[in-house]
Amino acid sequence: MGGRANSRTTFINSSINLARLYNFHGLDLDWEYPTTATAMKNYGVLLTEWRAAVANVSKKPGKAPLILTAEVYHAPGIETLGYPVNSMAASLDWINAMAYDFHNPNFSQLTRSPAALYDQGNQYYNGNYGIVAWIQAGLPAKKIVLGFPFYGYAWRLVSASDHGLLAPANGPATAGDGSMGYNQIRQFIEQNGAVKVFNANMVGDYCYAGTVWIGYDDNQSVSSKVSYAEGKGLLGYFAWHVGVDYNWVLSQLGLYA
Repeated sequence: MGGRANSRTTFINSSINLARLYNFHGLDLDWEYPTTATAMKNYGVLLTEWRAAVANVSKKPGKAPLILTAEVYHAPGIETLGYPVNSMAASLDWINAMAYDFHNPNFSQLTRSPAALYDQGNQYYNGNYGIVAWIQAGLPAKKIVLGFPFYGYAWRLVSASDHGLLAPANGPATAGDGSMGYNQIRQFIEQNGAVKVFNANMVGDYCYAGTVWIGYDDNQSVSSKVSYAEGKGLLGYFAWHVGVDYNWVLSQLGLYA
């Protein structure tokens, strides 16, 4: 995406026309993820041209400027590649930092928090590392939105008696990648009498019953992350996704923080 000028122009114009047709407030770019230095450069060019086109359209009477945002990696660098932070700061109204999916049972044979805010055992894969790195890279805090999940991942424990963090596991405990919506997790807890644990050091929850271990975010984790976002002076926070919440329990936490 973004490599050819004519392709960028087609994408930019069609996206703006679509937004105007349906009276959208703005547009969100979800590119997961640019994988080469050239792609990162083109990403910046795309954003610059997109912002210019939006500004040009807004000159017409009755056309308020569209909001432009982007879903991005939790940190400004992906391995050896760096996002074009200057272009992003100048062109986007904010970024949505996806501070989740750090671990899942298909890639980790130890139980881990999928969306830890802090992780002393892994300095890169945690939300705080990413947010601090974005700010240090030059993106204003008021242009950062912290993301957290309304879902988790279920590991199959090797032994039901070893059920803490970093316990040996042998893959997903459910079909597919082991992912479960918060509503499914709550049902599992209620139906199986699962033990719930909140880890304040990492800011992450887990529960277990038998050989099933689920890492997720519950009330305390979400509330703590909302407070963290406010303390860092971030623009706000978002969740993926409200459709799997349980009776709007998590969705309402930020309203009263």
